[in-house]
Amino acid sequence: MTANDVMGAARKLAGIIRETDVYKEYLYQREELKRQPELYVQVNEYRQKNFDIQTESDGTELFDRMEAFEREYREFRENPAVDEFLRAELAFCRMMQEMNVLLTAEIDFE
Repeated sequence: MTANDVMGAARKLAGIIRETDVYKEYLYQREELKRQPELYVQVNEYRQKNFDIQTESDGTELFDRMEAFEREYREFRENPAVDEFLRAELAFCRMMQEMNVLLTAEIDFE
């Protein structure tokens, strides 16, 4: 099997992923959110801040910073459009992470 064969299989897998209910729900919720451009920008700022906190904080600082972040955005997260999008995104990300763990384990990659 060649690298081109693997890339072909990856393209096929991408097509299968695009057909999952999890991915379709993510796309639907993203498009719903985009209908409110200001809210879409706010969600992206929220996501970026969340990412920054998680990647820039050590173990002890992370807990405190995430707790403060959650308090700051509690009301924002109560918006149904925000909550539904973030839930759909999380479900899709978890599916992709689980797939990556499975692939890595199956090919004995350390």
